[in-house]
Amino acid sequence: MMASGTPDSQARFGQSVKGLLTEKVNTCGTDVIALTKQVLKGSRSSELLGQAARNMVLQEDAILHSEDSLRKMAIITTHLQYHVEQSPDLQDQLSHLLK
Repeated sequence: MMASGTPDSQARFGQSVKGLLTEKVNTCGTDVIALTKQVLKGSRSSELLGQAARNMVLQEDAILHSEDSLRKMAIITTHLQYHVEQSPDLQDQLSHLLK
């Protein structure tokens, strides 16, 4: 029967295993760092998406308010046109102003 190996070969094998383990640990550490960065990036993306949604709601409110103001101005314009058409004095004043 053969012996399981000399102490010298066992030491080299131990060093080889130690080297492989160190390499694997370093690789795992690098992977954990990359994963952490990706999670943080995703978290930031979610935060930015939430902010964009809030900004969109604010813009939508501003647009609705502007539409309401435009409707009111259209009504006022219609009333003014009606009053100008009904009053010859206003027509004269308006034509004088527009000259």
